[in-house]
Amino acid sequence: MKSTIKTAVAAGIIALTSCTMTENGISSEGYVGKSDIVIEDGRMTPEALLAFGRLSDPQVSPDGKHIMYGVSYTSVAENRSVRNLFICNIDGSDNQQLTESGKSISNARWSADGKHITFLMGGQIWAADAVSDGGKWSLKDARQISNVPAGVGEFKISPDESKVMYISYVKSHVKAPADCYEDLDKSNAYMTDDLMYRHWDHTVMEIPHTFVADFGFDGIGEGTDILAGEKELYELPTEPFGGLEQLAWSPDSRYIAYSCRKLVGKRYAFSTNTEIYIYNVETGQCEVIDMKGGYDTDPIWSPDGSKLAWISMERDGYEADKQRLMVAQVDMKDADMPRVWEVTDVTADFKYNVSGPSWSADSKDIYFAALAEGLQGIFVAEGPDMSLPEGAMAKPAAWKIERLTGEDMWYDFGSPFHVAEDGKTLYTTWCSMDFPTELVAVKLGEDTEYQQITKENEHILSQLAEHETEARYVKTVDGKDMLTWVLYPPQFDPSKKYPAITICLGGPQGTLSQGWSYRWNYRLMCSQGYVVVLPNRRGTTAFGQEWTEQISGDYPGLNMQDYLAAARNMKAEPFVDKMAACGASYGGYSVYYLCGTHGDVFDAFVAHAGIFNEEHMYMTTEEMWFANFDNGGLHEAEFDPRVGTPECPVGPAGDGVTFGGIKQGGSPWSNLPKAERHYRLSPHKLVTNWHTPLMVIHGGMDYRVPVDEGMAAYNAAQMMGVPSRLLIFPDENHWILKPQNALMWHREYFRWLDQWCR
Repeated sequence: MKSTIKTAVAAGIIALTSCTMTENGISSEGYVGKSDIVIEDGRMTPEALLAFGRLSDPQVSPDGKHIMYGVSYTSVAENRSVRNLFICNIDGSDNQQLTESGKSISNARWSADGKHITFLMGGQIWAADAVSDGGKWSLKDARQISNVPAGVGEFKISPDESKVMYISYVKSHVKAPADCYEDLDKSNAYMTDDLMYRHWDHTVMEIPHTFVADFGFDGIGEGTDILAGEKELYELPTEPFGGLEQLAWSPDSRYIAYSCRKLVGKRYAFSTNTEIYIYNVETGQCEVIDMKGGYDTDPIWSPDGSKLAWISMERDGYEADKQRLMVAQVDMKDADMPRVWEVTDVTADFKYNVSGPSWSADSKDIYFAALAEGLQGIFVAEGPDMSLPEGAMAKPAAWKIERLTGEDMWYDFGSPFHVAEDGKTLYTTWCSMDFPTELVAVKLGEDTEYQQITKENEHILSQLAEHETEARYVKTVDGKDMLTWVLYPPQFDPSKKYPAITICLGGPQGTLSQGWSYRWNYRLMCSQGYVVVLPNRRGTTAFGQEWTEQISGDYPGLNMQDYLAAARNMKAEPFVDKMAACGASYGGYSVYYLCGTHGDVFDAFVAHAGIFNEEHMYMTTEEMWFANFDNGGLHEAEFDPRVGTPECPVGPAGDGVTFGGIKQGGSPWSNLPKAERHYRLSPHKLVTNWHTPLMVIHGGMDYRVPVDEGMAAYNAAQMMGVPSRLLIFPDENHWILKPQNALMWHREYFRWLDQWCR
């Protein structure tokens, strides 16, 4: 399949209304608009990175003629971002700004007739009339239609527009002083008797639940908690990143399919076992599609309601298992609950992970995105032909999977957000290491065409100096070919000397593809004059499950040799001078480990949010399944209710793995060889070998890799006499998100690298 690229030049962005409170009910006070930054000498800077508009959540109008989407703009001076709405024709022409709100607007959705827009603002649901006057769009009569005391996190309106489901919050099992003592209302403490008392960046004082209410464009009714009949306080959607993509209305609006991990406490902390449930909106009846495994997520009904698809992982306790695409047949005729049968793994013979599935209009095919050989492409699973000649016996038919975007296209494509009725045009997003997310139309055929719909950041990108990217294959110590992206500085001259940065990937499972990041931005790094080296070492997810899974239980092993192989390969080039290794999360672990093992390969290190002491990390992180599995634990997190009772206080005799009722094969106290090796070779055990300058960065609200991991590493470096610097952000989590903090991060990151690598 050949590929050509066409770019539609969108019209200039027009603000159609001043959006004052008197005109449409939306205040413009605090509005943040598009940056007019001027780039000096074509050199990208941290300030330029924060000036980019961040495009998201495109929604095609019911008539298929327009796309509404949001863009966030950042004010560094005010230390905040504000998101507003835009609209354009389906081909990108006549691009207009729809709102100029001083508060962020999100979750914007068209009504079925295209006459109304509903959206979130200030934690409540709003509605407005969508008016097109001679081609000029505006929102009129914006009104708040919800008044949910705990606020609304996200919402979805039913297909018949009679109901709305929304996320709000309920009190958790964690107690505040006032929950126990009325006279201690000013005491600041929390108390728990079980695990999962904090998550990602917050204490779990409340948890998300999903509610269903009657809906109208002038107001919504009182909400009914979908989990109201459950005995325990489960999350819906699952923390910390789940949203309403985990719940889906059936086409007839009678049912909701949802993903939920119906576990609490220690069982929750050690398990990834979410299941797909089907909930009757009228009766409250609920049934499970029991897969007895790991994550089952992202349910979507076919348009005709005859099938339900979702993403499934086979093994409990393993977050990086293969993401399979499952399809079940559904019969909803004349029954209180649908009959679900014939669950099929559509991707049984497909090598890669599925994400973001969506059905074709005829309910036959499923489109999805997948990272494959270092690039995220769009694929289609073509449904089997179920028609049979008269008298023939039915038998299972195979799904056919085809890649739709070219392997020569160095872009990361998002999941299709709209498929044309004829199936010949997909509307999706793309980005690369060179530019952030934009909307694109993929026109399928013998010569597939790619027509970029938006050019949100062209005014910045056009000022930047170009650079080259190379896909280099490096031989590993065991003779395998490892894809390593290499970004060269603008105006690269191979006769000159350049410092280099080897990027250590987080995860540990993930992929260095063509994605754009606002935290670790590789175009920004090469624009500072560095050769940027991105090895897709063992554990990356775009090269098949064997390559992905090798890293679990082998943190100190082959993936570390992969980094050294890539670094030595690049240092052998005459144009590479000094080299740093930098990484976050598991990438930070990699930096700490390399500090004690690299010899003289690297000249400087930067570790952000890294794991330093494996034993301490196991006992302080929040989601225990992660540390348990990847430190050599078992592939399941079984719970034995006998354990912990007087009759069975620890575990089965001679087990050495089950403690407190949970299989903890990856714990410091288990007897599994992989776990023992991990803890014996923990980075903190190797500090006497440290001799290379190290910068440590960490967020104070990071509960995945707690901040004292970074403090301990820095203190060790100081005690070893190693040149070192500590940068702590007390109000940030695993990621540095606030604009001024992000700017501080980038400035100090490059100041450290320049100090030791120039």
